[in-house]
Amino acid sequence: MSKVIEAINVCKTFGEQRVSKNIDLAVSQGSIYGLLGPNGAGKTTLIRMLSTITQPDSGEILFKGEPLKESHAQLMGYMPEERGLYKKMTVADQLLFFAELRGLSTKDAKASVKHWLQRLDMMEWARKKVEEISKGMAQKVQFVSCVLHNPQLLILDEPFSGFDPVNADLIKDLIIELKNQGTSIIFSTHRMDNVESLCDHLAIIHQGEKVLDGGVSDIRRKYAKGIYEVGFYQSVEWDAGRSAAGESTLISEQQQSDGKVVYRFQTSESFTPEQLLKLATEKGNLVHFSEHVPSIHEIFVDTVSKTAEPVAGAIIAGATIASDPS
Repeated sequence: MSKVIEAINVCKTFGEQRVSKNIDLAVSQGSIYGLLGPNGAGKTTLIRMLSTITQPDSGEILFKGEPLKESHAQLMGYMPEERGLYKKMTVADQLLFFAELRGLSTKDAKASVKHWLQRLDMMEWARKKVEEISKGMAQKVQFVSCVLHNPQLLILDEPFSGFDPVNADLIKDLIIELKNQGTSIIFSTHRMDNVESLCDHLAIIHQGEKVLDGGVSDIRRKYAKGIYEVGFYQSVEWDAGRSAAGESTLISEQQQSDGKVVYRFQTSESFTPEQLLKLATEKGNLVHFSEHVPSIHEIFVDTVSKTAEPVAGAIIAGATIASDPS
């Protein structure tokens, strides 16, 4: 798959602070690339370099195989976390201005603005000034301003901030639609659930360095620790004894809002998931059994905190259960 934008050994320093340290990344065409990191990690600086706003001190950035230059910005859409709209302009005039600024003719700009206002059910707001509309509506205007010129690369920094669940789902659907049409998207957020539902690939930036990089599903599988969940609609007593034949450690118990009691176990090479399932079915009416694959949230916290605890570590210290010797 061809690469739309690549950063190769990119470094950036402000004063004595090195905010980007030998960063490599590559965003494939028609993919969504999650860019994660704690506050102050250097994500915004990296995004600004990728979008031609600032230049790296060393290293190289390529756009479709060519050294990145200012003219490539016309092929990008960038929605920064700090929103910027002209409050005294009407929604339609503002979008028309942004479309022409991106190189569209007046005719094409008007057609694109009309298309997107209709797609987001905003036609009745077209003649309203930005200062007269809600924050959520202004967010939709900001999003449209980034996509109405059909960019090849779309950079979204916290795009769901300020949206209610209905409009957040609407924007998610549009992002997926753009991806399916071939748009490459860099998606920076602190909402890890959105990363799991939208991103194909992710990188975590911490203290200016890339500390994790890979496909979302591959990373989650890599961090799996042989932990399984079993659930019942009643509490279950577990044998705390040990057996030379094999054992599994109970590491948490949780009463869920739907009435289920879910127990989480750490299995071992000598105690397989099949043995745990057999044991669980003997305890009563089993209604839930699954492997616990760490969420991106868990992986993020584990990676950034650099703690020695496993990513899916114990919530409650528990017993060790043994397989039935019979």
